[in-house]
Amino acid sequence: MSGTPPTTDLTPDTTTVTAPDADLLDKVADAVREAGLALRERFGEVVRHETREELMRALAANDDTALEILRPALTRLRPQARWVEDELDGGELPAGEWWVVDPAEGNVNHLHALPEWAVTATLVRDNRPVLTAVHLPLTGETYTASAGGGAHLDGRPLNVSATADLGLSIVATSQARPDEDETVVRRVGASITAMLFDALVVRTSVPATLHLTNVAAGRTDAFWQFAGARADLLPGALLVTEAGGRISDAEGRPWTPQSGSFLATAPGVHAQAVATLSR
Repeated sequence: MSGTPPTTDLTPDTTTVTAPDADLLDKVADAVREAGLALRERFGEVVRHETREELMRALAANDDTALEILRPALTRLRPQARWVEDELDGGELPAGEWWVVDPAEGNVNHLHALPEWAVTATLVRDNRPVLTAVHLPLTGETYTASAGGGAHLDGRPLNVSATADLGLSIVATSQARPDEDETVVRRVGASITAMLFDALVVRTSVPATLHLTNVAAGRTDAFWQFAGARADLLPGALLVTEAGGRISDAEGRPWTPQSGSFLATAPGVHAQAVATLSR
């Protein structure tokens, strides 16, 4: 791993990494690619909906399409691992191995014929992510990371940017969910305003995972979010960590899925980003 060690309780424990984990990652990547192909076949036209119920049915149809492939494939690969049933869940998991999967990350974009969506699968062991695969079906890109094994894009190593000036940085944030309470919404708005003063460019869009792949690849320099689910943040947290980035909450404290905020940055701008978000 390159760069400054990340400040997070989820920093992978490389002493637990085993050769079978590395072999497993290739097969997980195959599974998310297969699920992505199925979703790509459903992509193209805007899916119209007049009510919240119609929207939820359309979202569920995409999820089910991918899960019909992912659930049996991942269960065969790791039958002892339990399955997180709700992709919107947050907080700590019980001990042991868990599959944390988002079958259609950015699902609402898919329904609106927008290109920003992906399929993700992350194996979590005793609350530490040990491997992840993120596939972008429209570009064909697959991002992978394993604890202690680095982060890669289609086999090429990833490294976060060397930027050391927030004023020269592209930063990004994402809306965790459309029904956040007023306190979170106002905090998001204030943080965007603060970053508009301190950063070069501020991007705001969903989903979080695609912003985090950009941080891991050195294309953008920081990403933050208030609230959020495990499936939103764990894949990107491992990718950024293994690409040499720093992970914390918005105040610079160690991040866990129970934290109320999340920050992933290139090491050189972490302190500046914390100062901006803590105002």
